[in-house]
Order: sequence, then C-alpha cells, then structure tokens
Amino acid sequence: MAASGLTAAESVSVSGRAMGTTWTVTWVQPETAVASAVIAGAVAERLEALEQIFSTYREQSELMRFNATQRADWLPVSPELAQLAAESRRISAVTDGAFDVTVQPLVVLWGFGPTRRTGALPTREEVNRARARVDWRQLEVQRAPPALRKGRVSVAADFSSMAKGFAADAVGDQLVFIGVGNHLVQVGGDVRARGGGIDGRGWSAAIEEPRDGPRAIATVVQLDGRALSTSGDYRNHFVQDGRRYGHIIDPRTGEPVNHDLAAVSVVHVSSALSSAWATALFVLGSDAGGRVALEQKIAALFFVREGSRIVRRPTPEFARSLP
Repeated sequence: MAASGLTAAESVSVSGRAMGTTWTVTWVQPETAVASAVIAGAVAERLEALEQIFSTYREQSELMRFNATQRADWLPVSPELAQLAAESRRISAVTDGAFDVTVQPLVVLWGFGPTRRTGALPTREEVNRARARVDWRQLEVQRAPPALRKGRVSVAADFSSMAKGFAADAVGDQLVFIGVGNHLVQVGGDVRARGGGIDGRGWSAAIEEPRDGPRAIATVVQLDGRALSTSGDYRNHFVQDGRRYGHIIDPRTGEPVNHDLAAVSVVHVSSALSSAWATALFVLGSDAGGRVALEQKIAALFFVREGSRIVRRPTPEFARSLP
C-alpha cells in the first residue's frame, strides 16, 4: 500500500490494492486533519469486508457460497448483497435482460472468470448449455430481512458489473463518517466524488479514449456528489481467428458483445448504478442503448465505431456534466 501527503490546504492521497484491482482515495483535509494512515486503514478494512461478500475468486465468499448451494429456499445474506441483487433486477427488467447478473456461467465459459480459457472457442452446444442457466428472474431477493432465493438451483450470480462501483460508494460513506467530506474515490475504473474538490468547482475525472495502446484522455467531467463509470471492450479481451472477444457477455446470445460500440461512460449519483448502467448500455449497443438512456434520463457518453473513426454521442444529461 502506498501513501503520499501534501499540505492541509492541498490534496492528500492514499492507494492500495483490493477486489482484484487498485484503489485510490484523494481528499482535501478538513480543519482537523486526518492522518493518511487512518484513511488507508479504514479503506482497506472496508474493501476487504466487501471482497468477502462479492468475490468470485474466493470460494468462501458469501456470493460463491450462495452460488454453490443446491437449496431453493430463502438464504439469509448481508444487506449489501441483497441491495445489489434488488438493484440489478430493476435494471434487468428495464433492459429486457440485456443486463443480467446471473451471467456467471457464461463469463466462466468464455474464460473471463477466475480461470482464463485456452485453446478452442466454446462450442455452440456449450454456449447453449451455459445460457440455459442464465435468467435474472430466477434470482429472487427480499430486503427485510435480507435474503436471496434461487428459482432454479443451477443459477449462479456475478456482481462484477456493480461491486467495484458499490465499493466506491461504500468507501465514500466511510470517509464522510470519519469526517472527510471533500474527497474523490476510485476503485478500478469506477470513480465517486463528494465536495467541491481542491478549487471548489468539483473534482475533475477523465474519460479515456477507447483504444488499444497508450492511454489518452477523451474528455473530462466535473463530479460533485456523483460517480463516473465506463464499460468497453478495448482493455480486457482476446483475439482469435481475427475477431476480438471482449469480457462483457451478452446474456441474450451467450457470447461476448459484438457491435459498433467501443465504450460507454455513465455519470450517476450512485457509483454502483453508474457501473451497472454502463455495462447495460454497452450490451444494448448504440441504438437500443441510446434509446434506453434517453428514456431513463441517464447521463451517458457513447463511443461509436464508424469505420476507422470513433464518434462520440452524448445524451443531453451527459452534456451537462462537462466543465
């Protein structure tokens, strides 16, 4: 874990690793300064607790124990797991299943789970068999008391499309509790900000150009009480027989998304929901995703491939996020 500090009038940052990725917290010191070690310890502790809930790499995480059960009755779970399950169902309903956290069997089949796939691509029979286990309606949830139930015992969930965003929200809440209200949290590719930043105009967050090779900034948004998430196929993918296979699976086809979208960025008051909506809109594609974004009044920026060019298509709500 690394930590660096500046004067109290400027920003202070700490960083580390958790949930299979890196995290960074930057904040402006309150009148009574908070030590970097206190922030670093609190963040690491909160992220470790969330990893014990949502990890698909730890066999004894709460989620993996639920996935392994062969019971079809209600199983008590943490409030965090029940919350994400409930929110995921709402997005699944709006998108007619384009967003589906029960996609885990397909994620594993295509080699984007704990074990990378080598050799031949999945056969159509393998895809159909895994796809038959995918149906968001078979993951039932109740909030009080928090519990999940499988409509089919073969259902297995994967909250990777929401968990890191949820973690950014949770870390932000922890910082407010500690007394650090002016902060920027980044967990993997999900960013959550509160307060006016260093200059009082909000925290600046960059959106990357969706391309292979060196990283470059496409645009910058100002965040104050909002979150930013991006989904795309330009980083986590493999190429076989001349075709790119990205890590985002379309649960309706059983295969990695294959259309004209390079990436989608979403600004939302919730990082868990900005992350989920970015994934959902990416699966839907530029046309259907654009319609849903307009209907739901989502601040989204679509990066659309048109031949050799990538064209940006912002929704009206996203345009208002620009400096």
